[in-house]
Amino acid sequence: MAQYLVIVESPAKAKTIERYLGRNFKVKASMGHVRDLPKSQTGIDVENNYEPKYITIRGKGPVLKELKTAAKKADKIYLAADPDREGEAIAWHLAHSLNIDHNSECRVVFNEITKDAVKESFKHPRKINMDLVDAQQARRVLDRLVGYNISPLLWQKVKKGLSAGRVQSVAVKMIIDRENEINNFKPEEYWSITSQFTKDNQSFEGNFYGYDGKKQPLKSKEDVDFVLSKLKGKNFLIDKVNKKERKRNPSPPFTTSSLQQEAARKLNFRARKTMMVAQQLYEGIDLGKREGGITGLITYMRTDSTRVSASAQNQAKEYIEKNYGKEYSGNNKQAKKSEGAQDAHEAIRPTDAMRDPKSLKTVLSRDQLRLYKLIWERFMASQMAPAVMDTMTIHLLNEGVEFRASGSKIKFNGFMKVYIESSDDQEKKEEKWLPDLQEGTTVKSEKLEPNQHFTQPPPRYTEARLVKTMEEQGIGRPSTYAPTLDTIQRRGYVALDNRRFVPTELGEVVNSLMEEFFPEIIDIEFTGKMEGDLDAIEDGKTEWISIIDQFYNGFEKRLDVAQQEMEKVEIKDEPAGIDCEKCGHGMVYKMGRYGKFLACSNFPDCRNTKPILKEIGVKCPNCKDGNIVERKTKRKRAFYGCDNYPDCEFISWDKPVGRKCPKCDTMLVEKKTKKTTQVQCPSCDYKEKEQS
Repeated sequence: MAQYLVIVESPAKAKTIERYLGRNFKVKASMGHVRDLPKSQTGIDVENNYEPKYITIRGKGPVLKELKTAAKKADKIYLAADPDREGEAIAWHLAHSLNIDHNSECRVVFNEITKDAVKESFKHPRKINMDLVDAQQARRVLDRLVGYNISPLLWQKVKKGLSAGRVQSVAVKMIIDRENEINNFKPEEYWSITSQFTKDNQSFEGNFYGYDGKKQPLKSKEDVDFVLSKLKGKNFLIDKVNKKERKRNPSPPFTTSSLQQEAARKLNFRARKTMMVAQQLYEGIDLGKREGGITGLITYMRTDSTRVSASAQNQAKEYIEKNYGKEYSGNNKQAKKSEGAQDAHEAIRPTDAMRDPKSLKTVLSRDQLRLYKLIWERFMASQMAPAVMDTMTIHLLNEGVEFRASGSKIKFNGFMKVYIESSDDQEKKEEKWLPDLQEGTTVKSEKLEPNQHFTQPPPRYTEARLVKTMEEQGIGRPSTYAPTLDTIQRRGYVALDNRRFVPTELGEVVNSLMEEFFPEIIDIEFTGKMEGDLDAIEDGKTEWISIIDQFYNGFEKRLDVAQQEMEKVEIKDEPAGIDCEKCGHGMVYKMGRYGKFLACSNFPDCRNTKPILKEIGVKCPNCKDGNIVERKTKRKRAFYGCDNYPDCEFISWDKPVGRKCPKCDTMLVEKKTKKTTQVQCPSCDYKEKEQS
């Protein structure tokens, strides 16, 4: 009987697929790429059509030897790496290393790791798609030419360990540009007037709109006084009542970008964590023998498509009608393909819509369950009927001065029964339904409140907001967002403050050098166009060598100028105002891999370093002598401990408040959510009233 060898990237994926295919198939894992460009040199022969010099990755010798041994025994070899550019490149490198003809039908792809999908894919093997391989090669070569030429310059002129990249440098510039916008922002004054109206013991709130039938902004106190001077008495005529029915459609299922954004907002997941957990759900979870063993729970998580297969739609419809009723089932059209989307495979969705989150509580970890629930709810909602809202607007007049009151209520919740998309912006106050008032009647204004406001600067980028902006600008692609955000933090170019990106001094120095000597690398429009050119290679519309050549000719000239004219930059250490307890010299603030820290200015003679501690004004409940300080983990998560550590080992993830529990005498702590703060006891059930 014929023996077949299947090669995938990961052992988890290999175990799942081998169970589906049966005894004639042996499934091995390559553990990712087996060949790559060398780390010690650029590895690109610019004189010979930018020929990459691939070598076997250090440490992959034993893996490759095992694959070659298995390949000799196999009658047929299938390469089943992930269904994207990276996966196609892995398959091509494997074909080269194992002497497989890449024009033979050796490539197998599937969008979900389920028994039916995997078995069906093996009925339709294909050749390796060289357009996809070339597109990946072009990106790799381009990034190597940029990174391996600019980074050594930065090491020489600024400090060792720095890097520059085609996507990461643009991301840093965006964060710096936003910080400059905030610093240069000049607030503008504006006013509002709110009134509480009553009629027959019913009250509602209205806001000034304008006068003489026109909307009028209130820019100053004088404008407010003018409006108030025109009012006569407290009675307002209800001039018009508008009632409308409005439909609210569900969001489409997740793409890579929208999943990262929503997981950041709703689950507080970093982009890297989202992709790591999604990979686990895709490759397979052991559901137990009764439920089919190891099973992939979601479709492939690197996608920019919102397309959904007809079978998945039908399955969702069946679940919705059975569990919520026929009226909740939607007749939703496929979302339009966004500009630049590759649409290679489906949106991110559960592989089996019938497998709801409740049924997986016992087999998934907390993070896996939370992410699966998010994906499942978003997909199910996308297949449900629109929500129907009743909206109402009342126009109130007094001597030509117009106030308006608006409200809404849910007439039919539709998809909102399952899921509502969140936003980076602060949530608006929930609108209330207004009393049923008739045109031509009068209401009384009980209280008029003028309020002064000032316009606010644009907010700093959260991870979600930055990913969304990068996607809108065409910078990078779904697979690059998470590693890009991770890199710019590890290099010390940006830091997170209250979950928002803030540029560091080092980031600003590197950005200014890039702006001066390599403006096209950090130009958003140029980077977006380059992404389009790289996508054209994938579509077979252009040759990858011509795109690289077009870029490199100008880049090489800029590189020569930078090597001659870039001056050495000294980043001066900031005095901390305290002395080193070991040698008496002044301590200074230094920038490290995980942010700022305190170090002795007498380095290298004195190597004393200390973390920067922030006192919270609370005495340690353990040793009674030390002060509680805020510290941070390497991943920037705040925690609280005694400044007498390691002599005192008190630690708390929640902020102590300096008061004791009236029930058990334990130190009370603050528990924070996105919306509220609650003081409670960590040892018993004592809780105080929540504060928003």
